[in-house]
Amino acid sequence: MAGSDILVFDRGAVRAHRRRAAAQFAGHDFLFREVALRLVDRLADISRAFPVALDLGARGSVLAETLHGEGVRAARGIATLVEAAPVRAFAHAPLGLVADEEMLPIAPASCDLVLSNLSLHWVNDLPGALLQIRQSLKPDGLFLGAMLGGETLPELRSALAEAEEAVEGGVSPRVSPFADVRDLGGLLQRAGFALPVTDADTIRVTYADAFGLFRDLRGMGETNAVIERRRTALRRATLLRAAEIYQARFAGPDGRIPATFQVVTLTGWAPHESQQKPLRPGSAKARLADALGTTEITTGDKTGPVRPKRV
Repeated sequence: MAGSDILVFDRGAVRAHRRRAAAQFAGHDFLFREVALRLVDRLADISRAFPVALDLGARGSVLAETLHGEGVRAARGIATLVEAAPVRAFAHAPLGLVADEEMLPIAPASCDLVLSNLSLHWVNDLPGALLQIRQSLKPDGLFLGAMLGGETLPELRSALAEAEEAVEGGVSPRVSPFADVRDLGGLLQRAGFALPVTDADTIRVTYADAFGLFRDLRGMGETNAVIERRRTALRRATLLRAAEIYQARFAGPDGRIPATFQVVTLTGWAPHESQQKPLRPGSAKARLADALGTTEITTGDKTGPVRPKRV
């Protein structure tokens, strides 16, 4: 994800998967609704108005309905909410916009708020997408987004890899790679956001068997779109073996299997002169050693061996 010359995902496949999922999405949208609630809860803590807002990578009206249901849209002064999605089926009228997350047709400094609910993990050039988001914001505008992180679906990855190795004699990418939470804060800074914050939550869902998870991933439009994936369908024998491994290795006492989703939340502001600035090094008016009631030791005064830090 270092630049637009690195292609991990087949964006055509991403669009095809979302288009296919649109008709039955309401039966599989639980994860998007849960994360929308979490985003809206964070937005409710911010005491200012956002007249023009963009729902980037919209999945129909999931986010719009959550904003209305929680009373946040009116409370935060959101008069205009534009739903932008790469397929028409998810960009609902009257202000639906068909747009790719990697090529935003948004005028600079035109939005007070950009929200994104579980969409940006399918972007090839994430630094470029974040830069476009920042440029679309007015000064002191807010970006609040959620995307799947690198610790998503470890159970499924393990079961599929072992099954494919056993049945087909080799392993291919079957679950998409996701960004590491430790890298995303740096990407926000690189894109020019002020006051960047990233944090991660874990959502764990249980199923009677692996086939329930497979159906939900397909119904969400979240199936494999890695460019290097095998273009042939997963063999029935491999699928059955993966389900057996999943059940044997991860099932709980009640026989149900877990599916883990790591949700990384990104928060950043378009720079503005009114925002807090970090203090210059050496500008503190009090010594930390005094506050702690201890003695300050400079680097040159240290004695004894220097022990490596534990990480």
